[in-house]
Amino acid sequence: MADPSHPYVPRDLSLPGYVPCFLSQAEIVAPYLGSSVLVVVAIWLISGRIGRISKTDRLLMCWWAFTGLTHIILEGYFAFSPDFFKVNTPHYLAEIWKEYSKGDSRYVGRDPGVVTVEGITAVLEGPACLLAVYAIATKKSYSYILQFAVCLGQLYGCLVYFITAYLQGDNFSTNEFYYWAYYIGANCWWVLIPSLIAIRAWNRICVACQPDKKKKTK
Repeated sequence: MADPSHPYVPRDLSLPGYVPCFLSQAEIVAPYLGSSVLVVVAIWLISGRIGRISKTDRLLMCWWAFTGLTHIILEGYFAFSPDFFKVNTPHYLAEIWKEYSKGDSRYVGRDPGVVTVEGITAVLEGPACLLAVYAIATKKSYSYILQFAVCLGQLYGCLVYFITAYLQGDNFSTNEFYYWAYYIGANCWWVLIPSLIAIRAWNRICVACQPDKKKKTK
């Protein structure tokens, strides 16, 4: 039987104690976008004061700071707050996941695969992203290896995320808008950008590992 107490799909999803969103979509999305832009602008300005960092590396620092904080704060809250859908106050992080679940109800339904992927992402990849910011800024020797490894982790998580949804019928969105805006639109960047960064890091690693052709053999 359908459960009219929530807006999610499938309609018979059992969510005892569910409390609807207190905030509107605009009140949820706008602060997230605004804070994300603030982080990017702050890192861009700070990186500009560090000597001899290319614009590409500065952009990478912005990306790693943004994605690292997203993993730790947003995904960390989700992974370790199983009853977020029961929160009866306008707690912003709980509101985010109530809203996002309209695009993928596996979140509000606490799908084990999703919880596992998000937990690993928050605990391991989040801090590694912030370490990448430091590694780029200080020109550490492990910078490209670290970036390549984190990108592989993000791509693996996305593959598991999308493939498991497909195998389960890919029917977890309230409607087409939420499917394309949240499920596809909010996640496609973690496929596209890590792919580009991984290719760049791989090329840099390969160049660094090549023997010095200028050395004369005896």
